[in-house]
Amino acid sequence: MGRLRVYARIARVLLVVALGLTMASVFGLFERAGIAHSMVRRQRWSRFFMRRLSNALPFRVTVHGELPKTPMLWVSNHVSWTDIPLLGMITPLSFLSKAEVRTWPVAGWLAAKAGSLFIRRGAGDSQLIRKQMTRHLQQAHPLLMFPEGTTTDGRSLRTFHGRLLSAAIDAEVPMQPVAIRYLRDGEIDRLAPFIGDDDLLSHLMRLFANDQGEVEIHVLKPIACEGRERAALAFEAQQAVQRALFGEVTKPAEPQRVGELIAA
Repeated sequence: MGRLRVYARIARVLLVVALGLTMASVFGLFERAGIAHSMVRRQRWSRFFMRRLSNALPFRVTVHGELPKTPMLWVSNHVSWTDIPLLGMITPLSFLSKAEVRTWPVAGWLAAKAGSLFIRRGAGDSQLIRKQMTRHLQQAHPLLMFPEGTTTDGRSLRTFHGRLLSAAIDAEVPMQPVAIRYLRDGEIDRLAPFIGDDDLLSHLMRLFANDQGEVEIHVLKPIACEGRERAALAFEAQQAVQRALFGEVTKPAEPQRVGELIAA
């Protein structure tokens, strides 16, 4: 692909980022003036920005399934930083993100102004973030998290961790599993994954130096959370995403409760 076309694509992304910075600056000015902005408005403006950022990325996106009409806790597999704009464009959402993102230049500030919740890994603040997530959901604000806790190469799933799924149980809202898959020439895309020690600029250059890839987003059947154990919910969501991405698989033994393990 010609170098000029690559630079044109990068310029388009930079223009969208400039738009996002302008929007976030407006929110910041209102905050300093003591004018509160509702989370509903933040999520709508965030979706507006995510749609334009997604349109600037070299992907053709197809969404399968029916979007929920009520607020839910969304859970998705995680392949790349591009998951966030691609999922964020389909419906107004907030994201649960690792705390390091908040310190990233530009992206961290935009994420904070958009209403993201941040968690520090291994910092012992899971109970605090669980309460924040529960309050967020109880106030009818959809929230998306990546229960694998890290990105993958898109060829397999890691274990879905259930410790923060208690927020959906506490808030008495369903869980919405969603599966995202990147394809290129009919095969799993090797360019889209953002893993290991990869850096954002290098990743962008690789994406923009190639033709468009395909992205499939599967909005799956919601899972009722009332009266459920969080480990069972994580297992059910992982199995649903596994089937959507890779077809039927041999079902492993379902996780047991602690009491059942002791009794055995």
